[in-house]
Amino acid sequence: MITSTAGDMAWRKSSRCESHTCLEVAEAPGGRMAVRNSTRPQLRLSFEGPAWQAFVRTVRDGDLGSH
Repeated sequence: MITSTAGDMAWRKSSRCESHTCLEVAEAPGGRMAVRNSTRPQLRLSFEGPAWQAFVRTVRDGDLGSH
């Protein structure tokens, strides 16, 4: 896992990421989790507890569908 610091958050990139285009995650203020694309770090999503768990489950299970 690779970590970089931007502002007040430490961004983590999976060690499985084999390209320059990866998702990065960080703990955001207020107990939220933030997600960004490593090639466009200025754009971020943030999730609270249950929504974060659902996001992780969906990515892990590969159930992204064709939305």
